[in-house]
Amino acid sequence: MEIHVLLTADRLEDQPVPDFCNPGTGAWVEFRGLVRDLEQDRPIAALEYEAYEPMACSEIRRILSELQAGYPCQAVQVLHRVGLIPVGEAAIIVRIAAAHRREAFALLAAFMDRLKEDVPIWKRRGWTADELQAAGRPPGTGLSGGTSGP
Repeated sequence: MEIHVLLTADRLEDQPVPDFCNPGTGAWVEFRGLVRDLEQDRPIAALEYEAYEPMACSEIRRILSELQAGYPCQAVQVLHRVGLIPVGEAAIIVRIAAAHRREAFALLAAFMDRLKEDVPIWKRRGWTADELQAAGRPPGTGLSGGTSGP
C-alpha cells in the first residue's frame, strides 16, 4: 500500500490531491475532520493542535502498515494540521484508494480509532475570538512551521 503522510501548519484544503487511481481502483474515500464551533460546550473560534512530528509521522505509517493486512487498500494519504485551526477548517484529511468501498471505509474507521489512541498529536485547547485577539494569535498561526513529507 502506498502511504503519504503530511503534518503542516498550512491549510489542508489547499494541499494537492494525489492521483492514486489506477484501473483497479473501484473506491475513493475522503474523510475531513473539521473544527466545530463548540469545545466542551464552550463557543470557540479555533482549536490548537501540537505534535511531535517525526514520531507522529512514523506512528501513522506503522498503524497503516499494520492495518493493511486486514483492510487491503491501494493507497492512503493522511494530512494533519498543527497550530491554530479556525472553526470550519480541516484538522485532518484522510484519502483512501481501494478496489472496493468496504475495505476503504473499514480502513478509515480503524485508522481513525488508532490515530486518537497511538499517535503523538495533541489537541491543546479551544480558543475564543477574544482570547485569540488578546494573545495576538490569529487563527491559522502554526505552532510548527515544519512539514513532514512522504
